[in-house]
Amino acid sequence: MKSDDERIICRCEEVTLGEIRKAIREGARNLDAVKRMTRAGAGLCQCKTCYNLVAQIIHAETGVTFSKLAPFTVRPPVRPVPVHCWGRE
Repeated sequence: MKSDDERIICRCEEVTLGEIRKAIREGARNLDAVKRMTRAGAGLCQCKTCYNLVAQIIHAETGVTFSKLAPFTVRPPVRPVPVHCWGRE
């Protein structure tokens, strides 16, 4: 049986509860800071799946109220362009 810290919170990036708690211990106090430190919310779903869980964890660990937690900054996914696509016209 897995410990609580091994529980996956962000399925897209496979970020665990333990990783999020560690980021909070190291100073993350909002959703974007947790995202920068762990990649939670940076996957394909852009935090549609884990937003509430991450917000609840921050609230439980720090006492920051939900109304003071700004939503994640959403950025469209970027994909690398292969060199062969840069061909001359």
